Amino acid sequence: MPTEIELRCETIEECYEFTLSYAARGLSTSEESDAGRQIRYHLSRAVEAMADLKACCAAAIGKEGLAPREKYEAFFAVLARDAQSSIAAIELVLAQPVISSQLIDNLNACIHLRALLTDLFLVTEMLQLRQVQASALAATDAPVSD
Repeated sequence: MPTEIELRCETIEECYEFTLSYAARGLSTSEESDAGRQIRYHLSRAVEAMADLKACCAAAIGKEGLAPREKYEAFFAVLARDAQSSIAAIELVLAQPVISSQLIDNLNACIHLRALLTDLFLVTEMLQLRQVQASALAATDAPVSD
């Protein structure tokens, strides 16, 4: 079962994938168009997923037993800063009456968003490796049947 962090990462990554395809279409749309509604939907979902990411990460430290705790706390503080910077950039885009493909292309190039995505890729990979390791340990601890 995916953790809350993994679900949030997935939402943010889905948004990024959508913005890449949107940027490639060469659109200049109003919010009344289908494409305009879709881009706003994905960006809004990403902002929601980024909000309180630090609290979500802090909860995972305890729930997942991540250690050494101080190393995770330090990295999650960086992730939270990158999330706040990304939220500011996305909300600025959402405030525009027209969201063009060029505007989204510039958002995708924004160093804050790229930093956050890289942070999230790192976190999800660590969590996946921990799950694989836990499964392997559980398999070796399983009783052998005759």
